[in-house]
Amino acid sequence: MSNSWKDVLAGKIPEDWGREIDNFEAQMTLRKAAKIEEKVFAETRLRRGTYGQRYDNGKRHDGITTQPLNFPTPSTKGPDTMWDAPGMTRIKIPFGGLNPEQMRVLADLAEEYSDNICHVTTRQDIQLHFTHIEDAPALFRRLAAVGITTKEACGNSVRNVTACPLAGVCHTEAFDVTPYAKALAFYLLGHPDTQDFGRKFKIAFSGCKHEACALVSIHDLGGIGVIKEIDGKQVRGFELYVGGGLGAVPHQAKLIEEFISAEDLMPYSRAVGRVFARLGEKKNRNKARVKFLVQKLGIEAFKKLVHDEIAVMPEDPTWRKHFDEIPQWDERPKDEQPPLVGISVNGKKSDDYTTWAATNIYKQRQAGFSVVTVHLPLGDMSADQTRLLADITHRYASDHARLTVEQNIVLRWVPDAKIPALYEELKAIGLGLPGAGTIVDVTSCPGTDTCKLGIASSRGLAGELRKRLAEKAINMDAAIKNLRIKVSGCFNSCGQHHVADLGFYGNSRNVGGYTVPHFQVMIGGRWRDNGGSYALAIGSIPSRRIPDVVDRMTGRFIAERQSTESFQDFCQRIGKKELKTMLDDMTKVPPHQVSPEYYSDWGDPREFTIGDLGVGECAGEVVSLTEFGFTDAESKAFEAQLLLDEKQFQKAEALAYEAILTAAKTLVQLQYLDVPNNPDAIVNEFRTRFVEPKIFWDTYHHGQFANYLFNRHSEGPDLRYNADTVHKLVEEANLFIDAAHKAHAKYQAGLATAVNVAAAPATV
Repeated sequence: MSNSWKDVLAGKIPEDWGREIDNFEAQMTLRKAAKIEEKVFAETRLRRGTYGQRYDNGKRHDGITTQPLNFPTPSTKGPDTMWDAPGMTRIKIPFGGLNPEQMRVLADLAEEYSDNICHVTTRQDIQLHFTHIEDAPALFRRLAAVGITTKEACGNSVRNVTACPLAGVCHTEAFDVTPYAKALAFYLLGHPDTQDFGRKFKIAFSGCKHEACALVSIHDLGGIGVIKEIDGKQVRGFELYVGGGLGAVPHQAKLIEEFISAEDLMPYSRAVGRVFARLGEKKNRNKARVKFLVQKLGIEAFKKLVHDEIAVMPEDPTWRKHFDEIPQWDERPKDEQPPLVGISVNGKKSDDYTTWAATNIYKQRQAGFSVVTVHLPLGDMSADQTRLLADITHRYASDHARLTVEQNIVLRWVPDAKIPALYEELKAIGLGLPGAGTIVDVTSCPGTDTCKLGIASSRGLAGELRKRLAEKAINMDAAIKNLRIKVSGCFNSCGQHHVADLGFYGNSRNVGGYTVPHFQVMIGGRWRDNGGSYALAIGSIPSRRIPDVVDRMTGRFIAERQSTESFQDFCQRIGKKELKTMLDDMTKVPPHQVSPEYYSDWGDPREFTIGDLGVGECAGEVVSLTEFGFTDAESKAFEAQLLLDEKQFQKAEALAYEAILTAAKTLVQLQYLDVPNNPDAIVNEFRTRFVEPKIFWDTYHHGQFANYLFNRHSEGPDLRYNADTVHKLVEEANLFIDAAHKAHAKYQAGLATAVNVAAAPATV
């Protein structure tokens, strides 16, 4: 079936998305034939959401159990084990919004192509693990047919745009930020000004300042909704922050604008992207996030650069399309007036229901409706659960579901009177667990299960902590009930350990010739205030003792808390030195013969080893726009050849011409980054900048390859589409691309001394 999805879904996939998937499929073929460099293809597949993943003897850890999977052993032959070993597919879900149709497709894909699990990430994505790259085009097309893309879910790109899952129903928000997050997500998707980053770029929106919401403070760009009175009118806008991020070196985002109007949001964000693309680090990926650029320049200097960029960047009217769709956003329940408005949802039905209702229900500001959180331990739900949850979402939540940054799903617009029945249905499919948003709701990245950077088993530890805390939940002291625990498999903070009350990230120590799994203990991060402050590192503890660390820390907090003192204030009061002293005895590792359990990780009975730790694929190598451009041109030329073989002459001819234009534009952008994307402008600039100075030229052919472009361009639409004329143009496209490569090499060698090579927009 996978080879026929293109035909089955014809007419259901947006045309531009379909073309991009076709292009990726062509690049797969070219890479197999070694006609595309691996580093270029790697960044291409990353930007399509396709990762290589850790492959640990065919096993994935699920909480504290280990489940064997029937996947082939990866090949070690040749340069591309990616073709043989299973990988991972990340799926972008802007603002976390899902409808039942999309959920059913995700369930089908998890069942058919993955390990039967839909995994919710800490950035409102869905990940499918143990997928195979051969299935990627079919998977992409099935998602595209229901309005979902994987484009730029990974790589050096604008990642998923996240937003508060309560946006639109929250009591404390300024306004619903959902449509603004959606508009910016699709405006920047594939935008030419966001294709030359040195690293990834993350964006988040929150409707209020003092809740956790979307954790604006930890993002590269973040907006908090505010309303300002201007000339007697209430104007929507954003308090805008830039330069946040966690990772090995966390940075708190800095305020760059106290207020920008909603109408200025997209042009302003585009300008930030252009500054980052032009001035951000490209060689050292450890310094390539925008937070380092802001730190280097200072926020005022960075702000001035953004304002200067806005003044000179070419007009881009496409943002208006997305902005004009914002007023059309109108999420509503099926029934405007729910039955029995005001009914208590905490009326006793059973002890289980009462416990669940106390943690998993949020009363919307709209009377008679509530948000119900479906608690997903470790962010996982099976394909069957996903499919059944889609049906429940349709029946109870008016088709409105959203993923959360705490790896759960919320169902919105649930009539209060229907909540007891909803609970019974969730319970029947194993999704009726209480404890959402409490200390039991432990967040974890995939860690050593699938991540190449994972050092220790974050999921294994998180599963163990969750199990122990759930057993104590009924009698738990109220002071610790709403603390947050977050676990990462390494220092990169995908589990967001820096903003947890109790955070842990994986590392290791050598003890007596053995490698022993450890976790660095992070204390006192602030989850509220959009990730208001970061935790203190107080020491590395053997993995097996981390549950004891949680018991000791929470026990002392309960015993010594002053009045309503928060956990963060308590930690600051007793001090980092005392916190460390308090855990010193736990740092000791007993000899292997005495306590062998210390030498294996949670969820894995084998003796611990760093295993196949390798180069992570969160962001690929920095690949230049020129390399991307030529690869794109070659892919289009290849697709044209396939269409020619299928006797689709008109489509083949159009794609061959587009391949030539793409190669020409790639060269022009070496000098004129903002060349308008229309054939007349490309041809004119190409002629002036590369043909007339004889850069696109060789002695034998006297520039004849340039005529392939000029002749086709002058002919216009009145063409004869037959095998001979189209075959000729397809051949010419390949020759033109080869000549473009040579011209690029000549240009880079410094032979084009008469050409202005400055790419800064102010000098164009």
